[in-house]
Amino acid sequence: MSLTVRPVEYTDQPDFNRLGGEAFGTPAGGRPAPTREEWEAAGFREWGAFDDDGLAARLRVYGFTSWFHGARVPTAGVAGVAVEPERRGSGHLVRLFDAALGEARERGETLSTLFPTAPGIYRRLGYEVVGSFDDVDVPLQNLSRVAAPDGVVTRRAGVADFDAIVAVHHRWAAAQNGPVSRAEKPFWTPPEKLLADYTGITLAIDTRGDTPGHTAGEVVGFAGWIRGEGYTPGTAVMEVDDLIALTPDAARALWHTLGSFSTVVGTARVSTSGLDPAWLVLPDLTSRVHASHPYMLRVLDVARALGGVASPLEGARVPFAVRGAQDLAGAWTLTVSDGVTHLERDTVAVEDAHHERPVLDPNGLALLYAGAQSAANLRLTGHLTGSSGHDAVLTSLFAGRQLHVRDYF
Repeated sequence: MSLTVRPVEYTDQPDFNRLGGEAFGTPAGGRPAPTREEWEAAGFREWGAFDDDGLAARLRVYGFTSWFHGARVPTAGVAGVAVEPERRGSGHLVRLFDAALGEARERGETLSTLFPTAPGIYRRLGYEVVGSFDDVDVPLQNLSRVAAPDGVVTRRAGVADFDAIVAVHHRWAAAQNGPVSRAEKPFWTPPEKLLADYTGITLAIDTRGDTPGHTAGEVVGFAGWIRGEGYTPGTAVMEVDDLIALTPDAARALWHTLGSFSTVVGTARVSTSGLDPAWLVLPDLTSRVHASHPYMLRVLDVARALGGVASPLEGARVPFAVRGAQDLAGAWTLTVSDGVTHLERDTVAVEDAHHERPVLDPNGLALLYAGAQSAANLRLTGHLTGSSGHDAVLTSLFAGRQLHVRDYF
């Protein structure tokens, strides 16, 4: 049976949506089909694998930037992956990803990320789990015990506060690995729509300006929340997105304000990731994970990903190699000069590289780059082999930032 992999056209939308509905479910009444204008303006790229019987597999790619190592890195976010049940196991997915990721590399996208329903499928394609986006339930009666801090007050945000909200997110995200920058569609939201998406966005305002790096009157945190239905604490749940705080008192002020709902709401369902520093101010960390969404990463270009990373390890020199995936395989020497990493490709054959240098597979490369695992742990899982003499430096080059993700796609 012949197979053609190509970009999806608007005329393919009925089949594209049918296959998505089979994989992810269809709400009662179905989903309205987008107009051609809506589809063309959406900003994503859709790919399909077509055989003699029609559309066999599909996926969608969002092009955006995400924060890694203090810089915005071009990223191909993959979503909506589906294979018709009768064609599963046929290898269609490999060819589909080859085409979509090949286009991503041509566009200069350095990384690819996705939220998997079955991580094992994507591990074979070079992706690895580097973090998780979680919905965590917190009893509001516990939050009600958080004392209101001196020097920080809260108020409701308006359209005029949009730039301040963006600035808080930018400052927080730039210090992490993983967050979507929200500078591109579909993650950039116009001010009016951002406020309309929530019952309210609460701001934390520094009133004293005695915290280094902040001034009096500055917005130092925010939380978007949806009140939800009911007023019986035993059943009522409010949703909380983007509780981001730049100071411990900002975190306390936001938690305290949410806790004031405790007489009518029993649970705050907070979207978060990793060990969020905003949670460290809570006197009671009782919580329950309502839903967990693992986040996977694949490096698309070794030189663009690992080169140009700011590093204090001036003078460091690490030879390494990558084995496995054809698009990543090779040997390099990484050096640090003038405060950033530089990569030079070597002529050493990958099969001979293990005698003198550490050798990563694509999964280990993703974990190392994200700072999600040390070189020692990569060896425990078989993702790093070869000489171990550079392990400590290799770990230090990409460690030091937590992995956080706050946007699901």
